[in-house]
Amino acid sequence: MNSLTPTQIAAPQTTTSDFVDEAVIETLVRDFYERVRADQELGPIFAEAIPGDWEPHLQNMMAFWSSVMLKSGRFKGRPMQKHQALTAVSPQHFQRWLAIFRDSALAVCPPELGAQFIGRAERIAESLMRGMFDTPPAPCAA
Repeated sequence: MNSLTPTQIAAPQTTTSDFVDEAVIETLVRDFYERVRADQELGPIFAEAIPGDWEPHLQNMMAFWSSVMLKSGRFKGRPMQKHQALTAVSPQHFQRWLAIFRDSALAVCPPELGAQFIGRAERIAESLMRGMFDTPPAPCAA
């Protein structure tokens, strides 16, 4: 007879690292920035901020998301300082950024992982908005 309780035999809790790896991060980052570059509102802002070769920026963003999602410590940048230098960015741009990120995350990730990426992106946007404009972003429609 099994002496384990139902709680003891329940499926183990899953964590972000059970679903995400560097390949998923790369796919998401590349998909997101492809969408951003094609976007009429954000494309010109990003093109001005990242003239020429985008690959170093993409690699930096892969390191950023690796650090956020996998706690890899690969990212060594200063996001607030970089974003504060972008004078063409307004609070409304963050709403568009989040909408595009949400679309990318849901397109390339399983639903649970997409939701985890989106939650992190929303917290990051809130932090950047507070630092740049002293206000959090307004909730955006899913």
